[in-house]
Amino acid sequence: MRALYLMLAAVLALTAPALAQDSDGDTAMANASGAEAQVDAEDTPPDPMEPRDAADLTLDEFLWVARPVIVFADTPADPRFIEQMQLLAERPDPLIERDVVILIDTDPDARSAIRTELRPRGFALVVMQKDGSVGFRRPSPRDIREIVRGIDNFQFRQEELRSGGQ
Repeated sequence: MRALYLMLAAVLALTAPALAQDSDGDTAMANASGAEAQVDAEDTPPDPMEPRDAADLTLDEFLWVARPVIVFADTPADPRFIEQMQLLAERPDPLIERDVVILIDTDPDARSAIRTELRPRGFALVVMQKDGSVGFRRPSPRDIREIVRGIDNFQFRQEELRSGGQ
């Protein structure tokens, strides 16, 4: 899925005209086909709210950097998986403020390192702490408000808030 987003971004960057302002402050169309306008998708940091496939990832990659929110299902057609992904997409800002990254694993046969470590059964929502420990697990979809409330109760999150972090 991530490859599809990257390919789409590269195609748009190469073919879509960019808006530019001239010296009078008017908006004019600028040609985006020049070398300066080309965007190398590999150089752009991943969008934290873009769901990332957990297949080639480990939880160690996120230690002290981000709070993984992992959505497990046995198939991407699971209605609970679809509902959870819609809920996460509705209000990304509170999650971004809390350094959340969204990981998905909908292929139990692939036996990803994350699935092997967390051992979900069917659908599961797992919210990790920055220290790598499990913050909480839920067997059904949760809205952003509940996820954010849970994260805000994590000890490390409380310390971030006291020290003036986000």
